[in-house]
Amino acid sequence: MELSVILVNYNDRNHIEACLSSLRENGPSVEHEIIVVDNASTDGSRELIAHSFRSVRLIASAENAGFSRANNIGAKESRGEFLLFLNTDTVVTPGSIGALLDHLGADPSIGAAGPALLRKDGTVQVSFGNKVNFPAQLWQKLFLNPHYGRLLKKSAGTRSVGWLSAACLLCRRKAFEQVGGFDENFFIYFEDIDLCFRLRAAGWKLVYLPGTRICHEGGATTAPRRDFSRYQYRRSQLSFYRKHSPGMSLSLFRAFLKVNRALLFVRGAFRGDDGARLRRLYRELTRKEPERG
Repeated sequence: MELSVILVNYNDRNHIEACLSSLRENGPSVEHEIIVVDNASTDGSRELIAHSFRSVRLIASAENAGFSRANNIGAKESRGEFLLFLNTDTVVTPGSIGALLDHLGADPSIGAAGPALLRKDGTVQVSFGNKVNFPAQLWQKLFLNPHYGRLLKKSAGTRSVGWLSAACLLCRRKAFEQVGGFDENFFIYFEDIDLCFRLRAAGWKLVYLPGTRICHEGGATTAPRRDFSRYQYRRSQLSFYRKHSPGMSLSLFRAFLKVNRALLFVRGAFRGDDGARLRRLYRELTRKEPERG
């Protein structure tokens, strides 16, 4: 088996049918398998997969195991030499997976590769980067992303990068297993950047291929609960800085969290039962850590 395509599904019936249909129509010519790890969905998507996509291997979890753990489960159950991690709100274009496989097959030093991700309106999402600390992230969001968004419309040259998005990420199994897969301490968000950092530290190259394009809506399963999704993002961001940037970046980010919490209070995000729970969660994020001796 050359390729295993692994998807994590959580209540995304609205998108997964189109995603799996695109894999059926535009899948690679090499021998491959498709595995969906379902995180206890209740929207009928599990039944849809079982009924309409019988060649897909469905692994049904009894709980929402999170993105990292579910992907690791899929990887352990897979057989491919290469692992394609793919979000359920993507649509695969003709030849795209083959192009990714060609790059990894041609250069054994490449541990992972990612394509350009296109929104519905045809604009390019910025799905790669290099440094990730608090100042660098502010710089990328405010200045680099708009610049890259314009540049990547015409760019087709392969570039070496520091991290890639797991919305569509092709990994060499040898590299993925060498670094221990996704860190399951990240429930959702930053797990892909963390994985890429560990791949780079182990000596593997990461390449971004803007000439290879995949359609990606983004935020399909997190949009319905925006405030709690942002909390999960901040929680993972905090874990990432603790692990990779424990100095000034962590201190600056903690100050930012306090400002963010105050803004959420002014906006009224903490009203009602859900808001009270969100307030408690943010209080945990901004709580001072004990001194380490």
